[in-house]
Amino acid sequence: MSSEEIEKRKLIIADHMKDVISLLGEDVTREGLIKTPDRVAKAMQYLTKGYYQNPEEILRSALFKENYRQMVIVKDIDLFSMCEHHMLPFFGKAHVAYIPDGYITGLSKIARVVDVFARRLQVQERLTTQIKECIQKTLNPMGVMVVIEAQHMCMQMRGVEKQNSITTTSDFTGVFKEQKTREEFIALIK
Repeated sequence: MSSEEIEKRKLIIADHMKDVISLLGEDVTREGLIKTPDRVAKAMQYLTKGYYQNPEEILRSALFKENYRQMVIVKDIDLFSMCEHHMLPFFGKAHVAYIPDGYITGLSKIARVVDVFARRLQVQERLTTQIKECIQKTLNPMGVMVVIEAQHMCMQMRGVEKQNSITTTSDFTGVFKEQKTREEFIALIK
């Protein structure tokens, strides 16, 4: 997307935010709120920039032929996303493992893939699966496993208000279907 299109969309989002702020009962001309619509628009564009990035291209940009056939784990990857149901943040850690079958990728590329999918309106379950499917499709390893542990502000600051709740999701392919391989992964990320 061109910088002109990004700016055009930012202005439209900011205009809508003015309406939202007014509908909430606030005065959009109040000193503390004058620039808020523009700041919110910029923040929303940043928080959803994953829509304009290609995670498969990111993995392929650092693809190397390598005869390594043991587990590769990138753990404790910080993630920040927005719940698509309430547009409130959820945040936590992703743990990603794959067992190469001829090709490896740069370790930072795994974290970037997590970011691309997290920077979209999401549910944690879909996020987990999208990361797994992207790595499986692009690298074609012997297997992939993803575990995400996250706290959801939609549960902590509204609704049931359970501040200490953590949601864990997992998804896996290939050799991770074998219990002993999954158990090894779980032991290594603890």
